Amino acid sequence: MPPKKINKKTNKLVTAKPKAKPVMKSEEKKRKKEKKIENEGPRKVTAEIVHDDDPLLNPPAVTEAKALVSTDPVTSYLAEIKKYPLLSKAKEHELAVKYFNTKDPAIAQILVTSNLRFVVKIAAEYSKFGARLIDLIQEGNVGLMRAVREFNPYKGTRLITYAVWWIRGYIREYLLKHYSMVKIGTTQNQKKLFYNLMKEKEQMEHEGLVPTTKLLSSRLGVREKDIEIIQERLGARDVSLDAPLDQESQSRLLDFQSNPDELSIDDQLSLLEQLELLRQNIDKIRPSLNEKELYLLEHRMLADNPMTLQEVGDHYGITREAVRQSEARLLEKIKAVFLEAARNRRPEENN
Repeated sequence: MPPKKINKKTNKLVTAKPKAKPVMKSEEKKRKKEKKIENEGPRKVTAEIVHDDDPLLNPPAVTEAKALVSTDPVTSYLAEIKKYPLLSKAKEHELAVKYFNTKDPAIAQILVTSNLRFVVKIAAEYSKFGARLIDLIQEGNVGLMRAVREFNPYKGTRLITYAVWWIRGYIREYLLKHYSMVKIGTTQNQKKLFYNLMKEKEQMEHEGLVPTTKLLSSRLGVREKDIEIIQERLGARDVSLDAPLDQESQSRLLDFQSNPDELSIDDQLSLLEQLELLRQNIDKIRPSLNEKELYLLEHRMLADNPMTLQEVGDHYGITREAVRQSEARLLEKIKAVFLEAARNRRPEENN
């Protein structure tokens, strides 16, 4: 029997009409689409037209190796600064004089970019203290820019020799003020220990010594535990120093760090300056040197492939420290010759 319902207008019982079964709109559309495809046959697909020169729509193909390299900020930065050529001494002096007199920012940019790779080398020395290398490089670049502003080309030295002190100063200040707040603690004693530890490690490496915890503790007069705590906090690195810099070069970030057998970066740069003058005054210095100093001069300072402190020490049967001290005395003699030559030049320059 069909169902009954009350008509609201007449209040009479009437037969109810059956409700139509609801049809889902999505199902209905689907059926229509399938029917249309059956009637039209195979569908033709046309490619969307794009502009070939649009880099956003058509990015260059990147190999897996290149993709990995591009994600490393240090490697990408090193590849970028290779584009800037180094300046000869004469060209650098010419530009430095122009900037000194005009303060032209375009000239300053050339002086800065030509020395960026030196900043990387200096910054790498401080990466052993745990900070991100790219941050140290950026801070060192600020120091380089400051050095360019302050540099006086009339004092007879290369820009980078002068800039080393500014670069180191800005990096150290960054380590103490920013990085140390998280990694070395916030107390004055912790900061002081970090700074002294940093200097002492550099000095020991310069002397050819291995900076062990026990030796550092003895030289700094602090507990071994305190040094261990600082070193543990500084243990992490953001990039592998043993990894190659790029696909074409076998150089590593580790190669930028100080070799304990060699001079520090600022001493090396200063030595290069001195050697250039030394070659001009070589005959004046030889008569005043003993046999060992002559050997150091020929095999360490003037050699294309200089011997290490250890190799010279093995030759004479002495320690690396003894060789380093002999080299330091030799440098003092060389400096004395340079000072004398400089004094003799001044009257000529004033005429």
